[in-house]
Formats: sequence, C-alpha cells, structure tokens
Amino acid sequence: MDPVAAKYIGAGLACFGMAGAALALGNLFGQFLSGALRNPSAAAGQQGTLLLGFALTEALGIFSLLIALLLLFAV
Repeated sequence: MDPVAAKYIGAGLACFGMAGAALALGNLFGQFLSGALRNPSAAAGQQGTLLLGFALTEALGIFSLLIALLLLFAV
C-alpha cells in the first residue's frame, strides 16, 4: 500500500470522531430542550451541566480534527 494512501485513509478514519461529536451535540441539546419544555422551572438549574457537556463533547471533536490534520501534514 502506498504510504500517501495510508495517510489519507488514517486521516479519514480520524474524522469519524468529528461525526460522533456532531451526533452527540445534537442529542445533548435535543434532550435538554425536551426536558426544558417538560419542566421549565428546572431548566435554569441544568444550564451549567449543559455547558459542561457541550465543552467536553466539542473538545473531543476538536481533538479528532487535530489528529486528522497531524496525520495529513506532520507525518
């Protein structure tokens, strides 16, 4: 196998983490909105947890992008 092709395949596989982060963020905000519509008085108490979950999920997507870019340009 050509090393350049292997590099592109590895970078493409690393991008699955970004797809997972996108799905997780959609699920996170969808579930929060569903819960907030059911019980609006409790939504304000869960805002900090929502933002922490957003930050951690987005960080994993950014780490996945970083790995893909390192495979493409640094190796």
